[in-house]
This record gives sequence, C-alpha cells and structure tokens, in this order.
Amino acid sequence: MSTAMNAARRSAPETQDPNLRSEYVQSLHMIERLHRLLLDVIKDEFDRTGSSDLNAVQALLLYNMGDNELTAGELKSRGYYMGSNVSYNLKKLVEMGYIDYERSESDKRSVRVSLSAKGRQASEVVHRLYQRQLGSVETVAQVSGDELKGLNKALGRLERFWTDQIRFRL
Repeated sequence: MSTAMNAARRSAPETQDPNLRSEYVQSLHMIERLHRLLLDVIKDEFDRTGSSDLNAVQALLLYNMGDNELTAGELKSRGYYMGSNVSYNLKKLVEMGYIDYERSESDKRSVRVSLSAKGRQASEVVHRLYQRQLGSVETVAQVSGDELKGLNKALGRLERFWTDQIRFRL
C-alpha cells in the first residue's frame, strides 16, 4: 500500500486541500494497521484456546464463510477473502479438516466448500471473540454505535471509490 500512496503523492494536483490529503493518507495508514492488528487479535485468541495450527487469515475466512456453501470464486467476489492465495488456504483448511469440499456434478473443475464440524468450532471462537469485544467497545474504547455507523458509511464509500478506481481505471 505504501507504493500506491507514494504514487498518489507524486500525481496529486497542486491545488489539492493539504488537510484532505493529510487525513486521507492518515486513514490509509490506519486501515492498513487496523487490518494487521485484527489479524493479531484473532491469532492471539486462537493461541489462547490451544488452536495454533490455524492462522488468523484462515480463521477469519472460516468465520466469514459461516453456514454458506461456496466456490473459491464466490469467497473472493463476496468479500469473504481478500488475496490471491485463496486456493492455497482452502487446500490447507481441507487438509487440516476445517473445510469439507464437494466437486460440482455439472462442472468437475468447480469445487464447493463448506465448514466441517471442526471449521464451525473455529468459526465459533471468532464469534465469541467479537461478542466479548462488543460487550466493551463502547465503555472501554469509547466508540458508540453512532460513531461505528458513521465509520461504516465512510468505509463503504471508500470501498465503492476504490472499486471504481479499478473497474474504470480512474
């Protein structure tokens, strides 16, 4: 992401509001740090529960899948998994017994995946972590529901903006 920010910095118009630029770059850094920190929090939770064979990205993938039966392409298109190595992680999760898979009857190249009983247990670890955090996010972090609503609105707009940047090569 730092390379993208450097490129944006080089091509930014001189008439740009310096405050907007500063806030935008700060937001980019914060989003990046928060994602890494979330993965650290999830990994720490699995280490505490004795399930350290699973990495945080894999645990988050299991949580996001929930009760759905999906293909690898659907995992990416629905936003459940970001990254180019979804096939690798699915293969590892199948090998470790967290995911069941079934070849499509109509297209033998296509595989549908769903959580095994072990995968549902791992998903439940993430769910309990989120529930525990939800119990204290307002009092400890002093983040209200209204603030989260505004944050989600802004992040949704950024997501659409970045999607359009890719889609329309802006």
